[in-house]
Amino acid sequence: MLPAIEWVLSLTPVRLRDKGRRPGGSGVEGARALPGVPRREAVRDSGELGLADFLALPERTAKPRRRGVTHVIDRGLPISTLESLLDLAGAHIDFVKFGWGTAYVSRHIRAKVVACAEAKVRCCVGGTLLELATVQGKLREFVRWADSLGFDAVEVSEGTVDLGPGIKEGLIAALARDFCVLAEVGSKDAEAPVRAAAWAAQMTRDLDAGASFVVAEGRESGTVGLYGPDGSVRESLVGTVLSRVPAERIIFEAPSGAQQKWFVRHLGVDVNLGNVAPDDVIALETLRRGLRSDTAGLAMHRQGSRLEGAAPYGTC
Repeated sequence: MLPAIEWVLSLTPVRLRDKGRRPGGSGVEGARALPGVPRREAVRDSGELGLADFLALPERTAKPRRRGVTHVIDRGLPISTLESLLDLAGAHIDFVKFGWGTAYVSRHIRAKVVACAEAKVRCCVGGTLLELATVQGKLREFVRWADSLGFDAVEVSEGTVDLGPGIKEGLIAALARDFCVLAEVGSKDAEAPVRAAAWAAQMTRDLDAGASFVVAEGRESGTVGLYGPDGSVRESLVGTVLSRVPAERIIFEAPSGAQQKWFVRHLGVDVNLGNVAPDDVIALETLRRGLRSDTAGLAMHRQGSRLEGAAPYGTC
């Protein structure tokens, strides 16, 4: 039993054997009102609270955020839906990635980028688009297109195409001159071998080449790379990577709620999480703040992050 609940029960001599309730449903017969809980009318003249701020919760970093990053995937949201999301949860979002090549075939992309910029959210082009541009010799056209739409971040990856030795690092070095680079590590192929040491080594090379963050592959399905076919976290992979790469420089793709819970519970409120669905942004923030039973211990003990005092942060 949580200590706070034990304390409450010590002050509340409720007779549990009394199953009946008072007329009107006002409580258990014989129960005493807990001291310190005011009647509603007694606090109505205290002024409007607006946003809730009365609990002692784990602290969250403010934007522009260098840790505790939330990276959201846009699979083709209508502009009105994105604007609503930014109005509701923009304070909790750091990156929006236009995944699946949607930026190449959708309308209103520039308007979406502008809306994100106004909410201080960076817009990122998905990595597969850059992979295709690279193998087709269309890098000049890619940069011109991304610049014309106002993208300020690009993902560099080899999840679909093997670019060859040194090509990925060269792309990172070149694009980092003008864009915030997120370098993805891992294959999108479920049959590809997952070698923890190789992941850590590639992450180190990508950061050395100029990437602001490295992204640990999990796909939108959450069943490859970081995860087994059943969606379970490959804990040994995460452990090896964290032993060699600063945690605040890694964005762990975690599309499912269960995966997000695992990372917050094991790495703290300031873990960087990616491929978060738009509908899950608020739910993830409540996890980070210890407002849900899965992470309530963070709030009960006023715990912050296990990443405090770590190495210099990734910046864009």
